[in-house]
Amino acid sequence: MESKTPLSARDIALELGLDPKLGERMVYEHLLHIAKTIRRQSGGRLALYMMPPKCRNCGYVFKNLDKPRKPSRCPRCKSERIDPPLFKIFES
Repeated sequence: MESKTPLSARDIALELGLDPKLGERMVYEHLLHIAKTIRRQSGGRLALYMMPPKCRNCGYVFKNLDKPRKPSRCPRCKSERIDPPLFKIFES
């Protein structure tokens, strides 16, 4: 799978032909394994990078996430208008 622009977990699920809701959850569950596989199979040349989620209301960036996910609400303004994290494969 190749893309010029970063993809959300939902976009990745749709590209793979998965149900958007269930597929999105599955993608989040497997992203750490996917990242390791990409790095190992490319001999360390490629890496999966995550652009962190961002609040559309106040611009807060969720930098300290333990694992890739879409937060439910912003800790600063309590808005639920959150852009999901985006993923892209880059040469490292």
